[in-house]
Amino acid sequence: MAGADLSKYFDTIPHAELLPCVARRIADRQVLKVIQRWLKTPVEARDENGKRRMTGGKRSRCGTPQGGVISPLLANLYRNRFLKYWRPKGKGSEFRSMIVNYADDFAILSRGCAAEALQFSERTMRRIGLTLNREKTKLVKAGQERFDFLGDTFGPHRCKKDGQEYLGASASRKSVARLRRKLREVLRPPEVGRWEEVSGRLNRVLLGWSNDFSYGTRLMAYRAVDNHV
Repeated sequence: MAGADLSKYFDTIPHAELLPCVARRIADRQVLKVIQRWLKTPVEARDENGKRRMTGGKRSRCGTPQGGVISPLLANLYRNRFLKYWRPKGKGSEFRSMIVNYADDFAILSRGCAAEALQFSERTMRRIGLTLNREKTKLVKAGQERFDFLGDTFGPHRCKKDGQEYLGASASRKSVARLRRKLREVLRPPEVGRWEEVSGRLNRVLLGWSNDFSYGTRLMAYRAVDNHV
């Protein structure tokens, strides 16, 4: 199994390659012009030191503004170019694999050909102007090693009752840590108001999280969240 992440995906999508992908699906020229102008909208962001900086603008040649409502759609649309290299060439059969992807994260589930599938993916991504994040991309023997993907931890788990090992999924430690940070934002002193309002915000966060992580082994993660609350 190969788990991969694209380096600065939203910031590196080339406009010259993206717009023809959009034009193949949208015939209205006015809509295409709106999308093209929107891609060049300046965006204010903050760097690692908290300093403000501007990105995008009329001279920008790549990137879709993160946080924009249409950015995930455009990102998935451009990522489809990779699948057009993968599927017509029969790479799924050749590598005995299938791809699971979401935004800039994807995993290739392969029976014995993960390294070859990863090499093909890296070459193809370069061909369409994208780069794999080597720090977050790795090969894993999924039946023997655990790995995180989209907030879940997959691989060998151990039953608390009898100690038996099984292959499963559970909310990752990072997911639980992110939820704790959200809860602190809701409950920090400057934000505290009437309990009815605070509890409403708190319940919305908890309900949304529990819906996202309702699959697989949930007991330990739910218990950690309950204790924190």
